[in-house]
Amino acid sequence: MKREGPHTLGVVRPRDAAAQVYLAASLALSFAVPAVADDPALTLWFDHPAQDWETESLPIGNGALGAAVQGGVVRDTLQFNEKTLWTGGPGSRENPAAGYDYGIPTQSRVGELAAVRQQLKEKGALKPEDVAGVLGNKITAYGNYQSFGDLVLAFPAADSVSDYRRSLDLSNATARVSYRADGVHFSREYLASYPDEVIAVHLSADRPGSINFSAHLQVPDNRSAEVHTRGKRVTINGQLHDNGLAYETQLQVITEGGAVQTAENGTLTITGADRATLLLAAGTEYAAEYPQYRGQNPHRMVQARLDRASRKAASDGYPVLRAAHVADYRNLFARVDLSLTSNAIQNPPPIDRWLENYAGGHGQFDRALEQLYFQYGRYLLISSSRDGSLPANLQGVWNNSATPPWNADYHANINLQMNYWPAEVTNLAETTGPLFDFVDSLQAPGGVAAEKLLGARGWTLFLNTNIWGFTGVIDWPTAFWQPEAGAWLADHYYEHYRFSGDEKFLRERAYPVMRGAAQVWLDSLIKDPRDGRLVVSPSYSPEHGDFTIGAAMSQQLVRELLHNTRDAATRLGDTAFASELNIALEYLDPGLRIGKWGQLQEWKQDLDDPENQHRHVSQLYALFPGDEIGHHTPALFDAARTSLNARGDAGTGWSRAWKISLWAHLDDGDRAHKILAAQLKDSTLPNLWSTHPPFQIDGNFGATAGIAEMLIQSDDHAIQLLPALPSTWPTGHITGLRARGGVTADMHWREGKLTRAQLYVHSDRDIQIQLPDNSQHNLADYTLREVGSQKILALTGKGNRRSFSARAGTRYLLSRNNQNSAAGQG
Repeated sequence: MKREGPHTLGVVRPRDAAAQVYLAASLALSFAVPAVADDPALTLWFDHPAQDWETESLPIGNGALGAAVQGGVVRDTLQFNEKTLWTGGPGSRENPAAGYDYGIPTQSRVGELAAVRQQLKEKGALKPEDVAGVLGNKITAYGNYQSFGDLVLAFPAADSVSDYRRSLDLSNATARVSYRADGVHFSREYLASYPDEVIAVHLSADRPGSINFSAHLQVPDNRSAEVHTRGKRVTINGQLHDNGLAYETQLQVITEGGAVQTAENGTLTITGADRATLLLAAGTEYAAEYPQYRGQNPHRMVQARLDRASRKAASDGYPVLRAAHVADYRNLFARVDLSLTSNAIQNPPPIDRWLENYAGGHGQFDRALEQLYFQYGRYLLISSSRDGSLPANLQGVWNNSATPPWNADYHANINLQMNYWPAEVTNLAETTGPLFDFVDSLQAPGGVAAEKLLGARGWTLFLNTNIWGFTGVIDWPTAFWQPEAGAWLADHYYEHYRFSGDEKFLRERAYPVMRGAAQVWLDSLIKDPRDGRLVVSPSYSPEHGDFTIGAAMSQQLVRELLHNTRDAATRLGDTAFASELNIALEYLDPGLRIGKWGQLQEWKQDLDDPENQHRHVSQLYALFPGDEIGHHTPALFDAARTSLNARGDAGTGWSRAWKISLWAHLDDGDRAHKILAAQLKDSTLPNLWSTHPPFQIDGNFGATAGIAEMLIQSDDHAIQLLPALPSTWPTGHITGLRARGGVTADMHWREGKLTRAQLYVHSDRDIQIQLPDNSQHNLADYTLREVGSQKILALTGKGNRRSFSARAGTRYLLSRNNQNSAAGQG
């Protein structure tokens, strides 16, 4: 489906006037910052070059482009990616006779679906292999996300090398390598600029004329490659052998002093320079337009990007290009500041040793590592999801393989969704644009999937998808059938509205997608013959057990979608559809039952095994990321705790990350922190990438969201401040977190007690504040003031949940009585 304007993939969204003013001001400030000043509290560093891509690379990215910094002294390989370079899809030669079918069979499978439903009515359950044998699909040409290539830098050998340091500073999204060789101090700086759409490498030394190296591009042999040289620029272009996808990458060198020679094979040789800057651009002809997914040849686009960046770097110097990058990045990253230590860590150890010596959060260095890990997740999301690009995949944007694990694709039974859990709450709402663009692009093939596989209106997808509009099914028995994936993705649109209050977004972007996702279930729900309730059939609880009718997660997802769509329809005046949804909701099974051992049932029948410790805890969706279970449902709240206890604290990276948030929503900060500690000790690689194993980035994003959920939670009932503060974080502060309803919150605490909280309210509304119900907090001990006027406002209600009326654009300060200003600083 073709979409015009700023959301079109491959086109950078134009900045508005306010952003331009901010950028100009930030550029001026950036020149005051030393070019190589790492922020110790926000830096991870190694004292050696990377020995292994997966465990020791330092990632940089601008959403579309990503690179992994290795930092070798004699040979430095910068492996890089561009999100649209995929094998498979239309035109793939994997199986020319079969072609690419988007996972959707040519003939309708509604008859086969009816047969499976009938068997479930008769037998109650079916083995996954039996259902996959009927409804599964032998796929071809699914494809894999690809490495684009390597930028290889070769340097003269040195007799002595010392003081080596390879670092990534999260405060300015810049990686650095520095060392002393034969008495000269060398520095390299690496960044991926979103404003200028290039990767940049800047080389300098403290002795003039000391920059000597060669540079060349390498691409894998699974594609054609033509090398062109012109002046100080090298171009490689060609097509993937598999599907003929056209690609291009260009490399430009800009030097101060010295000489540059360009060989016919594309090698650039730089001698005697004072400084040198390498600029790299890349792209493909991919376009998110069903069914062909092809746009224009990438040559003009890639050349235009590199021309713009080269002119800037040549005329104004590398610092201007760097300043634009830092200002753009910090406009997002600097919104949130987390401190869990009483004194800033000035000299952190190398990250691999720091992680190895992590002791579970019981000291200053442990807490500093935890706050670094939180911000690393935010850094990775900014770096792998910016407007104009595809969303973050299973590895974000970073991949060095032609056959990456799980294709480095998009799994929609939790993984893609988890990638965006931190977006709203940690004040990075802009990173959701690629997710919404991508889901928008799935509407057309998703409509065919709904019709052919479910006999329904609307759109959906099942468990996994690629950039080629794959919305059908595979034949993997325990991971192929989850038509509720469309419902889950559609709910992300409504979450964006709940946080922002953006009515235009609700009307123009969210509601059409939600309405289509809801139509699927109005047509697909059936009556359970046992009780007459509307249920999903067949239903599968990821990724274990039998196929049944009305598994908990299926019902919870559909109920949330229909509820949210009904509310949106009512708000937007679509009363006929709202009425249709109301009828379905009246008869819909909610998927919320308490079983014989006090657990929240995973299946409609009481089948749960208290010894089962499977990594998925799907029945707890209604606790988090949903919010149907909470303090307002005490019996279900207790049942959720019983289920989570039984599942245990172990798991893969993403599974542990989910459990952090679940325990946070059960008000158990110490248990949430225990799992966070296990995440760092057992599911985190030396470069802080999360591991499934292998490397899978959703664990990073899920854990960052979990830390935020320990500090703030919000739903339609209240904004909860410090709902699950662990005892290992007795003193600290966080600024810039977001709550639903358009509220930004800063909080300071000391000795486990909130000392002050400032709320910035973006719209007129009544706000409920909730503090934990424990001896540490009593809302009667706090005063609420309007910042500026210092007017004291009354908090209505009782206990630790109270309300006040807020005005748009106003800040409110909640402060503990009899606290001096120093105590309030946390």
